[in-house]
Amino acid sequence: MADAASPLSAPPAGWRPGDRRPDRAAMLRVDQAGEYGATRIYAGQLAVLRGSSPAAHLVTHMLAQEEGHLARFNQLMAERRVRPTLLAPLWHVGGFALGAVTALISEEAAMACTDAVETEIDLHYEEQLQQLGEDDPELAADIRRFQAEELEHRDIAREAGALNAPAYPLLTVAIRGICRAAIGLSKKI
Repeated sequence: MADAASPLSAPPAGWRPGDRRPDRAAMLRVDQAGEYGATRIYAGQLAVLRGSSPAAHLVTHMLAQEEGHLARFNQLMAERRVRPTLLAPLWHVGGFALGAVTALISEEAAMACTDAVETEIDLHYEEQLQQLGEDDPELAADIRRFQAEELEHRDIAREAGALNAPAYPLLTVAIRGICRAAIGLSKKI
């Protein structure tokens, strides 16, 4: 549990009684879970994609960045004594399966998966930044940096043919829905 001096218990600047405070523990929990899920998606894609394919090279680059995000959130969670989601085993299997299935469909479908996930994560991170305001500059700076890299991943995926994936609209709507559900569950569980 966070102590009285912990940044998790400090009220935001300008906060007044009755104002809703950002739940930074839930933010860290869901962000760490999301980055873990992203590493599993990319691991699933790499298990299927040919190692020399252009898509495999792109996924390898994006995976390295996601591993950096995950390491940072792991560090922040340890420092701030935030428990991880209890759903990590589900994200372990589900993320890998999502990555593998989309890569089995096609390289473009694997890129559409990245497009969908990163689009949803951009919205998620933007919402967190609005909630934080200037309350937690360290966390906000990390989120801003990771958000920029997630948008880079989305743009890379689109340039690599995501929009040409079979059933792109249906595929991306389904994946974005999965992301929203995972975000909601990981905040609480």
